Amino acid sequence: MPPQGGRKHPHQELIQINTENILFICGGAFEGLDKIIDERTGKKSIGFSAEVKSTKEIDKYKIYEQLLPQDLLRFGLIPEFVGRLPIVATLRELDKEALIDIVTKPKNAIVKQYKKLFKLDNVELEFEQGALEAIVEKAIERKTGARGLRSIIEEIMRDIMFEIPSNPLIEKCIVTKETVTSKEAPKIVINTKKEQKNMKQKQERKSTNANNIETA
Repeated sequence: MPPQGGRKHPHQELIQINTENILFICGGAFEGLDKIIDERTGKKSIGFSAEVKSTKEIDKYKIYEQLLPQDLLRFGLIPEFVGRLPIVATLRELDKEALIDIVTKPKNAIVKQYKKLFKLDNVELEFEQGALEAIVEKAIERKTGARGLRSIIEEIMRDIMFEIPSNPLIEKCIVTKETVTSKEAPKIVINTKKEQKNMKQKQERKSTNANNIETA
């Protein structure tokens, strides 16, 4: 292993690493691997005796459970690589509840980040349950998984981020389902006490200026 990187320092001495006690975990989508497994298991897909099924009836996860190393070789992986991965596990796609947990529960969740930014401007930000479900449904529809959640939320919050904090009278901003699906404006809660306080300050300034003019 090159300690300083291989491209910028091609003439450096390499360090030998013992991988005996190192766990390597590899992951990927492996698009098309299910067709290779289907062919090996002997299920006919053409001809008079073919078993025709719609895409809804085919459970690709059950197909992946029959995966053998020879399928990975046919997929294109080299034997040396396949031989060093003795355990193969099939993971299912994230469901709706898991995606909602991802955007709300972790310490650095995207929803918590936006709430913190709004709090700096003394504005409380709230996402309705329907809005969170609509965001997740968009990610599932786009087939982007958890990676696509950030881009969807940023797209929704782009205008809100610039418009809402600039108004000092706004106390709370509520993102609704319609904000996500129909691009409607979020619900805004105005603090009337702030408004009355600002009006009183303006009146006091006007009276002070009038008195200064009369004195002059």
